[in-house]
Amino acid sequence: MELKIEKIDWLFLLLCLFVGIIAEEAFFRNQIGVSYFVFIAIFYMLFFWRFRTFSFTHQRLGYLVLISIWLLAAGYYLYDTTLFYTLNILVIPALVIFHLALITSPKKIEWNNLFFIVYTILRLVDGIRYSAIFTIHFARLLKRSSNEKHYNVWKKILIGMAISVPFLFVVLNLLISADTQFERLLGSLPELLSFRADNIFRLVIVLIYTFGFFGFMQVLLQKNIHFYKREGTLKPIAMDGIITLTVLLLLDLVYVLFVAVQFRYFFSGTLDNGFTYAEYARRGFFELLFVSLINLTVTTVVIHFTKSVQGFLQKTIRLALTVLVLSSGILLVSAFMRMTMYEDAYGFTFTRVLVHSFMIFLMVIFAYTLVKIWLQKLSLFHFYFIASLIYYAGINIVNIDKIVVDQNIARFELTGNIDIHYLNHLSSTGILGLIDLYENKPDVAGLHELLKQRKAERENLKSDSWQSHNLERKKAYEKLGELNL
Repeated sequence: MELKIEKIDWLFLLLCLFVGIIAEEAFFRNQIGVSYFVFIAIFYMLFFWRFRTFSFTHQRLGYLVLISIWLLAAGYYLYDTTLFYTLNILVIPALVIFHLALITSPKKIEWNNLFFIVYTILRLVDGIRYSAIFTIHFARLLKRSSNEKHYNVWKKILIGMAISVPFLFVVLNLLISADTQFERLLGSLPELLSFRADNIFRLVIVLIYTFGFFGFMQVLLQKNIHFYKREGTLKPIAMDGIITLTVLLLLDLVYVLFVAVQFRYFFSGTLDNGFTYAEYARRGFFELLFVSLINLTVTTVVIHFTKSVQGFLQKTIRLALTVLVLSSGILLVSAFMRMTMYEDAYGFTFTRVLVHSFMIFLMVIFAYTLVKIWLQKLSLFHFYFIASLIYYAGINIVNIDKIVVDQNIARFELTGNIDIHYLNHLSSTGILGLIDLYENKPDVAGLHELLKQRKAERENLKSDSWQSHNLERKKAYEKLGELNL
């Protein structure tokens, strides 16, 4: 890889250093809050400045991914849901890398192809190589620009300083122990002159970010990319039509019998064997959801690997797939009803509401898959990716904790039952819900003592730094302070 370093590249390196410092400040100083949104804003300012003359591709999908990134980053400021806080630490960087690779890739590369994953990985590897070669190139420039004699002198001085560090560390500690005045003298020196391991760690983090940003974006600027799929090197995998049809028919037979049983008593509102609805729901929900996911996998595999099957056999396979998808839809409806019954009996939790939303998402996926069975021109991966991205960004931004709190309070109005300890451990949204409940129903058993304890722990919600500033925690902090107990 040959490097042609221009003045703008040096300026870009300095800007990457600045963004690297921002990244270290945002992610390694305190709990992440508004700092993620600030970092994303500064990072994309740098990116669009560097690529201001670049002709972007795949822009429609690029805008969707970019909006999703901004929404996920905003979630760190708006809410404090533990699950998404953890997941998005990995999801957002993955989406950013995908987005940059997508909009800077050649038009001939199809993003809804597995080869695009290989392309993105190659770009990352090239970015690391670029940073390594640039560092070597920079060292050579320093050596050429300075007098050879002076260069050797400075090199030896640095080596001597490095060797003396462990000796000085031992000697200084012994002298400090021996003389109090000497200890005071050293203590009066600026703190920056003292050796601190965490400063070395932070410097390493900054340099990793700096050269990571610099190398990756410098590589993306290169338009001459040789990336071709080798035709004929791999034979396309094809499934035998008769074997596939046999498997599908056997599956369909099982599902038709199961659906008949469901319509017989579950959908009709009657249960046998003395089961209550809550017990029956808990018994079969996850099994049905897992079977639906298996069916989706089978359907997708059959669609992809039976493209060579033609004629009557092809139509029969499509009919069998249609029965499989429709049966899966009924299984999902059954699972949805079971979860609703379980929530009515035991209340709402974050997991239950999340699973509810996931089942609705699966219904959309199955509906599109059903259309795809008969319209071969449609792309499954294209729709699956976009639908998944919209779904994930959506559940991040709607605040599921708020839905859980509202539904449990509404259930309390009807049944008089509520788990205040679960809401207390939910998030700041749960605390706000308990405060609202106390203002309307102060006689709820244990609620007064619970809020009194939370008020005593109120300082834990306060954001002591700009990085960890969070809107929901701020509201909970202020409302606890105003609460008269």
